[in-house]
Amino acid sequence: MKKIQLFLLQGLLSSVPLYTLTAQTTTPSTHYAVETGIVAGHGDYSPFWFTANRQGLSSVKTENGYLRAGIFHSQALGRHFTWKAGLDLATAYNYTSSFVVQQAYADLSYRWLNLSIGSKERTPELRNPKLSTGGLVESNSARPVPQVRIEIPQYISVPGTNHWLHIKGHLAYGTFTDNNWQEDFARSGNLYTKDVLYHSKSFFMKVGKKESFPLEFETGLQMAAQFGGKQYVEGQKEPIMKMPSDFMDFIRVLIPMSGSDNAMEGEQINKYGNHVGSWNIGLTGYVQDWRIKAYYEHFFEDESQMFFGYGPWKDGLLGVEVTLPENQFIDALVYECMGSKNQTGPIFYEGFRGEFEQVSAKDNYYNHYIYQAWQHWGMAMGNPLFTGPVYNKDGRIMFANNRINAHHLGISGTPGKEWAYRLLLTYSRNWGTYDNPFDDVKKQFSSLLEVTYSPVKWNGWSFSISGAMDRGNLLGNNSGGMLVIRKTCLLYTSPSPRDRQKS
Repeated sequence: MKKIQLFLLQGLLSSVPLYTLTAQTTTPSTHYAVETGIVAGHGDYSPFWFTANRQGLSSVKTENGYLRAGIFHSQALGRHFTWKAGLDLATAYNYTSSFVVQQAYADLSYRWLNLSIGSKERTPELRNPKLSTGGLVESNSARPVPQVRIEIPQYISVPGTNHWLHIKGHLAYGTFTDNNWQEDFARSGNLYTKDVLYHSKSFFMKVGKKESFPLEFETGLQMAAQFGGKQYVEGQKEPIMKMPSDFMDFIRVLIPMSGSDNAMEGEQINKYGNHVGSWNIGLTGYVQDWRIKAYYEHFFEDESQMFFGYGPWKDGLLGVEVTLPENQFIDALVYECMGSKNQTGPIFYEGFRGEFEQVSAKDNYYNHYIYQAWQHWGMAMGNPLFTGPVYNKDGRIMFANNRINAHHLGISGTPGKEWAYRLLLTYSRNWGTYDNPFDDVKKQFSSLLEVTYSPVKWNGWSFSISGAMDRGNLLGNNSGGMLVIRKTCLLYTSPSPRDRQKS
């Protein structure tokens, strides 16, 4: 584990002085976006696909709505620097909060290297964010976590490889913002946390040059963690547990290691903080105007699952994305299947001749004894098929269901210049958790049909109408409709000094 972490960090930081890209010319521009969404439905909850993978700007209530407005600016600074900033706010009805700071960020880029500070919407790696169920470590289902992030956001070519080898990655620290929600949601003596800190990192590599050979191979490692903070029990004002967050604790989550003497006993024996991670593999083929991509993500929460400590990997997400030649029917098609039943088994005993060495397994994905759950504002930080704590009617901040087998199909198309659609179909079988299994396997089917109209004569306007439905005994039988109206407009643009000199 330590060697892997050092390799990731060295690969990200040592690349800083080595690689160069052609400078980009960015015309200074400012634009705004205004959006409103209204949901009306019937059932126990709002339909699943009205809630999942909407960057946390959604609600499980059957009737809800929001009004959102944002302003964004980008501009070049000199020859190689670019800065961007955005402020995106929303007011909402029947949400986890009535006022939402969805995005508030400032980015400073030097060539290909970017420093991002604040809350910013991001999408999962290696997959189509509109058609996929999402990533297992980090997806687009929860609200953005404010953070300081140094990153190579897009692949850059490694010198000396003739554009055959490319890398990207990031390193980030931040803080979760759902203190008040957790305190209000927890009840009946349940646990919750406050002031929890966030860490994530990734390193991805791509081998291929489609101009010369029609195959590209991608692989990468993602890791994230919760650390610091305080644990409370509902009904008591004083914390029952405090986790240290000194400078060395930031290092202990960067290179996972045991906690200090100030940490809880379990954190001193094991790794400090709640760690999640995944290996990612992708293979993309180009056949004339067709693009076919197969990808696999293996999730882990400890070192044994990270490698092969308990044998071959049995849990993960496998997907195929097909991008078709231009036509009026289908632009892209995604199929995914996911399994999380194993979790290194119900229990694993490691010993010799009756001597005790280790009892482990039951990894209990997304749950943790200190931080309760890998969630933000009640939604899963990872794949939303792990239905988040916001669905729990007993006030527990934990995942009641993390042993899942699921199949998913996503289709999108543009029948005309002004029309687009998206269709999502998802079926899952659910077993609960190892510690609290369901009495019977719960089955759930969820669907979404979304149609968007963007009239050419009304520049910047778009109207989306959606219908969604759930059928099953996990989330119940839910149905509803959704209307979203958007308006975007360019407020200001002018040529940069370089562009004026060229003209």
